[in-house]
Amino acid sequence: MLTNSQFERVYIARGNTDLRKSIDGLAVIVKECFELDPFSPCLFVFCNRKRDKLKILQWEHNGFWLHYRRLERGTFHWPSEKEATPLHISQRQLRWLLDGLPIEQRQAHREVKARTIL
Repeated sequence: MLTNSQFERVYIARGNTDLRKSIDGLAVIVKECFELDPFSPCLFVFCNRKRDKLKILQWEHNGFWLHYRRLERGTFHWPSEKEATPLHISQRQLRWLLDGLPIEQRQAHREVKARTIL
């Protein structure tokens, strides 16, 4: 499951995707359109036209996971531009997206990359 699995990166497909596609169809999009490896330890996130449903494709150990989320009310804040390249987001931004927030939170604390102590 998403809560306890290890993944290196999160990619979201900009614009909308036909969510009638299942594992094989989404894996083809990742491979052919995004030119990425669907077997890599990454999450690939897709959204429908109404922005109320998501599918997340994930390879884990010996098979694919296909996570599906449907909102009963409201929509996801999804990038509308349709580009061939996916948008790389952080795990924190994915959590925001799944919680109904925009992926760009202006009031959130920024990550500090300091690695030294006085």
